[in-house]
Amino acid sequence: MDKKKMIVNGVHGFTEEEAYVTPREKEVRDHIKWFQGLKLGFMVHWSPGSQMGTYESWPLCDSAGKWSQEDIFWTDTETFKKEYEETPGTFKPVKFRPDLWAKWARECGFKYFLCTTKHHDGFCMFDTKTTDYKITNPEYPFSSHRYGDIIGALFEAFRREGLGISAYFSKPDWHDDNYWHRAFGPAGSTSVNYDIKEHPELWEAFVKTTHTQMEELCTNYGKIDALWLDGGWVRPDNRGQDIRLGEIIGKIRSTTQPHLIVVDRTVGGEFENIVTPEQEIPDHAIQVPWESCVTAGNYFSFHYDDQAKSGRELVSILIDVVSKGGNLALNLTPRPDGMFPAGQVKAVTDLGLWLSVHGEGIYETGICSPYQKDEICYTKKGKLTYGFYRYEDIPKLPETLSFTVEGDIRSVYLMRRMQPLKFRQKGNQITVNTREISLAGAMFADGFILSE
Repeated sequence: MDKKKMIVNGVHGFTEEEAYVTPREKEVRDHIKWFQGLKLGFMVHWSPGSQMGTYESWPLCDSAGKWSQEDIFWTDTETFKKEYEETPGTFKPVKFRPDLWAKWARECGFKYFLCTTKHHDGFCMFDTKTTDYKITNPEYPFSSHRYGDIIGALFEAFRREGLGISAYFSKPDWHDDNYWHRAFGPAGSTSVNYDIKEHPELWEAFVKTTHTQMEELCTNYGKIDALWLDGGWVRPDNRGQDIRLGEIIGKIRSTTQPHLIVVDRTVGGEFENIVTPEQEIPDHAIQVPWESCVTAGNYFSFHYDDQAKSGRELVSILIDVVSKGGNLALNLTPRPDGMFPAGQVKAVTDLGLWLSVHGEGIYETGICSPYQKDEICYTKKGKLTYGFYRYEDIPKLPETLSFTVEGDIRSVYLMRRMQPLKFRQKGNQITVNTREISLAGAMFADGFILSE
């Protein structure tokens, strides 16, 4: 596999950097700068629907495409939809330990947590007063568990371990009768299934519910660093689906979360504070805040036959993203019992081992020209430039490595051993002879520190 092109064919496009709108609020701008330094997020898609071993939410929408229902082989789609909707009644993840999730995430080098509070299927993994389709409904078996409010337990655990909190929230809600209203028959698309101009009272009820749920998340669950809004088709210029986002964000920022980063994905404008490529890494450095969400396996939700990426692949992806100025939200898929698939555990643990040595060149770094050149990926922090050489399956270095720098370099070190290396500088080129470098203990990629 080409180590420079490990992610191809993104799920959807993302807003061009030229269209980025810098937030007006200084507190928000400062928080975005802080968030950009975190670099690695622990992303999770999890809900009762994970018991089905299919895509999350999407099989409920016939117009989504054949791919979304490709896992449904045991029954017809209408029966599946009913079974999917009833999964909260059998969801009892008895092995769920939010404290162990958070501890493992911290040990593996993650700096923030991004979790689905509600996906498009409308099921709330948090306590809300707007619906009974929620994890805390007394009729559902997990509600009486000590971690029954799953989002509350997770946010508390990850915050206790020092990680930031990013709350995924779906703007569309396919379970809400005021969005997909049963009186108008099956929904013909992912969007609202009625004319909003003809039924403004339905839309107003939906907007009220949406505002209430956002406010609940940002009032009842402690400090929220980012509100990550999915479902970019819910926007004023698409069938009038205006949820008056500015109104509720203004209220939240003026009361409980003045620093709140808002990620209104693919919509652009003042509330897309971070641009979010999905299953894709841009082919060039981007000068505005961005975050790629990439799966640790092949899917965002739990599949019984999913294959995890290797630790080497994860390291390569992280280096690629960070050298281009982005954050990586690495998505893991908890099993229905609350544990993570063994392949993902192995790969993420390996990523953590690599970061324990090379994290200095990842966290709180900025981009520096030439970003990536001649197999080297660059990051920068103050007067230190970091160069990363990514390996294939077996570590191997060329006889010489050439680094491109902007200033005069005083020293070069191999990060893995903090070994000083002899070098020559001619103009903006640094040449290192690699014969003195032992590859014993090398894994995935070697980092070099070039100090001015």
